[in-house]
Amino acid sequence: MASLALMTISGAGMYGASVVLPAVQREFSAARAQASFPYTLTLIGFGIGGVLMGRLADRFGVMVAVMLGAICLGLGFTAAGSATSLLQFGVLHGVLVGLLGVSATFAPLAADTSQWFTRRRGIALAICLSGNYLAGVVWPPLMQHFIETVGWRQTYLGLGIFCVASMLPLALVLRRPPPAWVSQPVGTAVPVVRSARFIGHSDPRRPLGLPPSLLQFLLCVAGVGCCVAMAMPQVHIVAYCTDLGFGAARGAEMLSLMMGAGIVSRLASGWISDHIGGLHTLLLGSVLQGVALLLFLPVDGLVPLYVVSAMFGLFQGGIVPSYALIVREYFVPGEAGTRVGMVLLATMLGMALGGWLSGAIFDWTGSYHAAFINGIGWNLLNVSIVVFLVYRARKSRSQPSVTASWAAR
Repeated sequence: MASLALMTISGAGMYGASVVLPAVQREFSAARAQASFPYTLTLIGFGIGGVLMGRLADRFGVMVAVMLGAICLGLGFTAAGSATSLLQFGVLHGVLVGLLGVSATFAPLAADTSQWFTRRRGIALAICLSGNYLAGVVWPPLMQHFIETVGWRQTYLGLGIFCVASMLPLALVLRRPPPAWVSQPVGTAVPVVRSARFIGHSDPRRPLGLPPSLLQFLLCVAGVGCCVAMAMPQVHIVAYCTDLGFGAARGAEMLSLMMGAGIVSRLASGWISDHIGGLHTLLLGSVLQGVALLLFLPVDGLVPLYVVSAMFGLFQGGIVPSYALIVREYFVPGEAGTRVGMVLLATMLGMALGGWLSGAIFDWTGSYHAAFINGIGWNLLNVSIVVFLVYRARKSRSQPSVTASWAAR
């Protein structure tokens, strides 16, 4: 529960730049792509910070990483609320909020949670990472309310104070380390990844018959593809509703609805992944996300947009947790923090690229229609890679079973 709460509170850093996008654009007289850039910097910082914080958690424990993140997140919101230019606002978001703030709760908490569970690892990860979507339910309408009543600068100041005051006590709950893993020297008996029981055994020294670096690379490319597509509705739904004449408040409600449906999807996907594995769950979510993006194309009415936003959240909520589960299924447990951080870096780079690229396409074309088509293309890239990995996984069934044992719990 502490991990869920920390993920939810720190998630304000993920959605802040998106919710204040219209207000920041007006205040600094910026184009849509320029106003989207602080979100891009936040996601880039978040992704890079996930690798750094993952390594920090692997070495010193998750509590240290989370406490550092709480302090930096508070400082980031406070400083960004006093920014005098869009560039300054973006840099503060990228460094303090993204790189050193919210990143400290995502990859470290995902890796830590994965090491406490074996049989129900999928649902445990889903509950933990649901905090990211729960944040999307709570923060957008709450922030929009305060932006309309006291202004975005005062809203950021309040967020900074709240994050520090609430996250530091919660971080103390994480002081207990996960169970110690049994290490096995390289060159000894071939290990078995028992958590890969859904598709057969897998040697973490050649997962799916591939070099570990190649599998890591493919997962990262897939992560970029799915999240460029995912960013279009998540980052621009508020601005999209404003352009259609429905107002920013309606857009914030749609974002909240999208994230609420994402919680349901994330929990359901966790249960599903415990039965079919991370790869098949990732494939299911990626295909359904593409379907939802297609549904956005013909829709421009208020009620249909609410419906499609809910469907989008319901379809794509299990995608990112699947990457963490795949890493835990096919790689050495002691590398979980770093490897999960690397894959999440790729997903955040995808979100960052997608957020900026969608704004740039809007500036070039004057509408979001082409941006949705761009997202569909990136989603197809993701699906093609996952299909290849599923093929490799099924092919491994025909390989001789590995009989040596390895403690991968």
